[in-house]
Amino acid sequence: MEGIDENGEVNEELLAIAQAFLARHESDGLSDDQVLFCRAVKHLQGIDVPMHLAEKLVSHAYGLIKSTNDRRRLDIAASSETVAVVTDPANGLTWAVPVGLIVKYIINSPTNRKLRLVEP
Repeated sequence: MEGIDENGEVNEELLAIAQAFLARHESDGLSDDQVLFCRAVKHLQGIDVPMHLAEKLVSHAYGLIKSTNDRRRLDIAASSETVAVVTDPANGLTWAVPVGLIVKYIINSPTNRKLRLVEP
């Protein structure tokens, strides 16, 4: 079972497996997203998905599940390599956010918890 096709697209079947695992175990009382993330990665590794791909798939599935109720969307057509354009179709608002600010305040924030497989 291939994880990524020739265009770099994620295998939908593996993504569905990751989403199903997260959805099924999200209600198990795991209040820590990091624990759930690690369990999902290990689950995919159990079906012979390499760790780097398992992390990518689980990250993508996690984002899809967590953003389901959020109406704001990334406007890919209006965004560029340096600016992310976010729109809210419900009220018509649009925000242009420099990628540098996203990196500075979200990705590189000391309080940001990275969802990565953590071996004990």
